[in-house]
Amino acid sequence: MATARGGGVGCLLVVVVAVACLSCAAARSPAARAHRHLKRLNKPAVKSIESPDGDIIDCVHISHQPAFDHPFLKNHTIQMRPNYHPDGLYDESKSAATSSNGAGEKPMVQLWHQGGRCPEDTIPIRRTKRDDLLRASSMRRYGKKRHPAPNPMSVDPNLLNEGGHQHAIAYVQGEKYYGAKATINVWAPKIEQPNEFSLSQLWILGGSFGEDLNSIEAGWQVSPDLYGDNNTRLFTYWTSDAYQATGCYNVLCAGFVQINSEIAMGASIFPISSYSGSQYDISIMIWKDPKEGNWWMQFGKDYVLGYWPSFLFSYLGDSASMIEWGGEVVNSQLDGVHTSTQMGSGHFPEEGFSKSSYFKNIQVVDSTNNLKAPKGVGTFTEQSNCYDVQNGNNADWGTYFYYGGPGRSSNCP
Repeated sequence: MATARGGGVGCLLVVVVAVACLSCAAARSPAARAHRHLKRLNKPAVKSIESPDGDIIDCVHISHQPAFDHPFLKNHTIQMRPNYHPDGLYDESKSAATSSNGAGEKPMVQLWHQGGRCPEDTIPIRRTKRDDLLRASSMRRYGKKRHPAPNPMSVDPNLLNEGGHQHAIAYVQGEKYYGAKATINVWAPKIEQPNEFSLSQLWILGGSFGEDLNSIEAGWQVSPDLYGDNNTRLFTYWTSDAYQATGCYNVLCAGFVQINSEIAMGASIFPISSYSGSQYDISIMIWKDPKEGNWWMQFGKDYVLGYWPSFLFSYLGDSASMIEWGGEVVNSQLDGVHTSTQMGSGHFPEEGFSKSSYFKNIQVVDSTNNLKAPKGVGTFTEQSNCYDVQNGNNADWGTYFYYGGPGRSSNCP
């Protein structure tokens, strides 16, 4: 009998251990890890709004946003407004985006606004879905770039199309820059492969193009891999170590502190430009608050969106050493041929207004906190027969450039 009882206890222990092992395995399963990751990304919502494009926008209390997952921000007092705006800011239109078709201004909104608005003291956050995580190469890399900023100083032919990325940009260097601004024409470029993207943005850069590069970025992008569709979306990005470990898109990690309840990072922009039709622009400015040292972002005239705390950066803790504006695409070279993914409108600069895409009124912020026209603007593209850039200057548009292209063609094999 004793032996029988001992055997029963032994069997029970085996069963308990087996159940425990199964529980551990379940906790480590991709589904369980995805569930935990979604809980970290999606904060409790005061209100949720369904967008016509299928997005869910969660209105999250301003003090519960992802920024405060950062250990340095645990007890951070939110700065609700910048101490200073750069002089010369308020000489443009009153809307976040405007029509340039000569028929007067048309207000730009984000598509989710058709479903409602977030209340005060909350911020709108695009909800991350399980499918978003599953499209990523790994959950750890979700929401992170895997490529460097364009380096116009690198003209080594062996480095052209390095990592599959191509650019058509304007840039300045040689001074200390405390911000930049641009009005950016908005399009919906066609993307050939789901792992490719097309974007138009400005870069605020500090340091070398080595492993210590600091970058703050903002603009619009079409990225099926990141968002699961081909919508044109407002985005931001930051890194303090050349995209290795720090930083992320939008508010997908701790860092950017959002204060605005009306504009959602990563949400669809609406409406967009059409070929030979109405043209729609967005205005973006990023600048360093001279008092607190934080880098602020503004969308249009009325929407101060938030800031990147100065402690996130090393070189940008002081100033930027280069500013870039322009377009970027991924060229995956499937089957050894150039992608047909479009940049900008998908048309070359020489086609001009309402056909080619543009940046206009590009400016930099100087050490006296003044917006001014940039000096010594250079241009750069790896393959001008695929994507090109042409700059100019006039009284109406200030410093501007047209850029973009169709990608693969008889001249871009």
